Amino acid sequence: MSFWKQAVLCLLILVAAALAWFWYYPGAQNILARAGLMDEAPAATNGAASGNGQRGPRGGAPGPVVTAPVAYATINDRLNAIGTGRALRSVSVNPLTSGTLTELAVASGAEVQAGDLIAKLDSDSEEIALDRAIIALDDAKTKLERIMALRASNTVSVVQQNEAELALRNAELAKREAQLALDRRSITAPIDGTVGILPISAGSYVTNSTEIATIDDRSQILVDFWIPERYAGLIEIGAPLTAASVARSSSVHEGEISALDNRIDPDSRTLRVEGRIENPDDRLRAGMAFTITMRFPGETYPAIDPLAVQWSADGPFVWIVENGKARQKPVRIIQRNADSVLVDAEFAEGDLVVTQGIHNMREGAPVNTAGNPASAGSRLATAEGSAT
Repeated sequence: MSFWKQAVLCLLILVAAALAWFWYYPGAQNILARAGLMDEAPAATNGAASGNGQRGPRGGAPGPVVTAPVAYATINDRLNAIGTGRALRSVSVNPLTSGTLTELAVASGAEVQAGDLIAKLDSDSEEIALDRAIIALDDAKTKLERIMALRASNTVSVVQQNEAELALRNAELAKREAQLALDRRSITAPIDGTVGILPISAGSYVTNSTEIATIDDRSQILVDFWIPERYAGLIEIGAPLTAASVARSSSVHEGEISALDNRIDPDSRTLRVEGRIENPDDRLRAGMAFTITMRFPGETYPAIDPLAVQWSADGPFVWIVENGKARQKPVRIIQRNADSVLVDAEFAEGDLVVTQGIHNMREGAPVNTAGNPASAGSRLATAEGSAT
């Protein structure tokens, strides 16, 4: 075959491929219009146009489509989290010294005040040491008085007087030390609260690592919970919260935020938060699980039917009906729900999006709407953000 015949054949093949691309490729006319090679796509007078660029026979009318009004939904307006309660103050009582436990002055579950006696250790050696220190102190006082009397007649020197005064001060310190050692044989409550179940009994030998009792101040319950990072900028000290017992859903308590951690956990991307609730009837206990609920203003976005969202090389878009004609509108997806998709885009009041028959849509073509659009009330998506 001669060269010019081959060239003509290649040219015909290229022309046929270009026509096929123009006729069947989705958005071919839009691409050419953006490139300045043709004007805006004409109305669909030569046949029905589909979303993938296919057309029906010449002279055919556009196929019908189903539309729905743009609704609006609010997200990030509610926070749900699971928290664990703990006492306002909680201490483990340990002896400061070792010894044999001779007496338990409280019972399990008793209410105590700060300074109340809880238990006593054997203290015979400490009592003897205190008596000896008292005797030494009395002797030091007597010697100082005698030296002071002799000092008036210059019988003793100033140095002897200073030594007697120093001996008296040392005797006083020895007495205080002996008294402290004796006091430490008595174990007292450091805070007001309720005594837990006692783990030991009288006669046990204990050391400074032995737990004698636990005391909880349950006048208020602190609840620790974690919130997603996106709520970190919305929550503040003093914000109200509702805490419901997981074990008893009818037990609902109002409280407030008492503390916020100073950093986001980089592993879980959550922020630790501390809430506080009153416990006037003492029904709540440390370790209980609570469902925490908080309300926020939230963010409102357009909510559209998931079937309306289409994709192109430039990203997601929807078809809207504007003055009876089809228009492509780019959107940014915010959140997907079962019955709606929240998007970030500007919509005018009363805008309609195409949900069915999208294959009949073409930019600028007239839209043949099948029946009446769905009511806004029936299309409203309720999308409330929650965290667990």
